[in-house]
Amino acid sequence: MKRSRGEKVEDIELDGCSNLNELTEQMYRSGGFTAKKVGEAARIFRRMIDDGAYVFLSFPADIVSTGTRGVLRQLVKEKLVSAVITTCGTLDHDLARSWKSYYHGSFLMDDAELRRRRVNRLGNILIPDSSYGTVLERKMRPFLAGIYGDGKRRISTAELCDELGAYVDNEQSILYWAHRNRIPVFVPGITDGAVGSQLWLFWQEHRDFTIDLLKDEHALSDIVYTAPKTGALMIGGGISKHHTIWWNQFRGGLDYVVYLTTAQEYDGSLSGAPVREAISWGKVKPGARHVTVEGDATITLPLIVGAYMASRKA
Repeated sequence: MKRSRGEKVEDIELDGCSNLNELTEQMYRSGGFTAKKVGEAARIFRRMIDDGAYVFLSFPADIVSTGTRGVLRQLVKEKLVSAVITTCGTLDHDLARSWKSYYHGSFLMDDAELRRRRVNRLGNILIPDSSYGTVLERKMRPFLAGIYGDGKRRISTAELCDELGAYVDNEQSILYWAHRNRIPVFVPGITDGAVGSQLWLFWQEHRDFTIDLLKDEHALSDIVYTAPKTGALMIGGGISKHHTIWWNQFRGGLDYVVYLTTAQEYDGSLSGAPVREAISWGKVKPGARHVTVEGDATITLPLIVGAYMASRKA
C-alpha cells in the first residue's frame, strides 16, 4: 500500500499544554475525529479575524440561559465579531439574567412538580417564573413606553436591541456590550419569545408602533454588499443560522465558516446540514475555509474562543 504524504498523527501531551491555544493545536495535530475538528475550528476562527473579515455570530437562545452566555458576551465585548443574528429568546434570557438569577437543575426532574412550583426547566437549567416572564413584563412596559414617548414609531430589531442594551445598563449583558460597541443585533424572529409578546401587548394600545423587519434586511444587504470578506461563527441551526448564510449568498458566499452543531444530516434539516451543503446554494464559497464541528456548544465554544484569547496573549 502506498504511504500517505499527509501530516503524521501526534499524541496529545497534556504536560506540554499551558493554555487553551496550545491544547487545541495539539487536538488538531492528533488527527482524530472531533478533536481535530475543534482544533481546525480554532484555526479558522483566528484566521477570519486576522484577515479582517466581517464576522457574523449566530446562535439560538438556549445557551444564553447557561454560563456560556459569558463566552458570547466576551466575543461582543472584545469586538471579535461584527454583527449578531439570533432569536427572540436570546433577548429574553439576556435581559432576565441581567435582573434575576437562573439555577442549576437536572434533566431528570419531575416536570409536573416543577410546574406546581412555578419553575420552568430548560434542559438542566431551572428558571422560576419570577426570573423570566414576571420580571420581563415588569421591565419591558416602562421601556416600551419610554421609547414611544421619545417619538419612536417604526423601529428595526437592530435598533430595538440597541435601545435595550442602553436600557439594561448591566455589564453582564450581551446587549449592553453590543450597544457600547455599536455591534448590530438582528432578530428576524422577533415575535417568538417573551420580549415579542410584550411588543404585541404594547401594540394593542399603540397601533402606530411597528417593528420594521425590512429595515433590518436593508441593513444586512448594505453589510454583505460592501464587506470585502465575510466569516461566520454559527452555533446551532434554525433561523439565526439560515439568515446568516442566506444573506451571504448575495455576495457569492462566506469566506470563512465555523459551525457548531448537535443536529444530524440525515433528515434534510437546515440545522443538520453541514457547511459543505451550503456551497451548493452559493451561501459559502467553494474555496472557503470551513468546518462543521459536531458536539455540544457549551463545550466546544469555550475551547475555540478560549484558544483565540490565549493566542492573543502569546
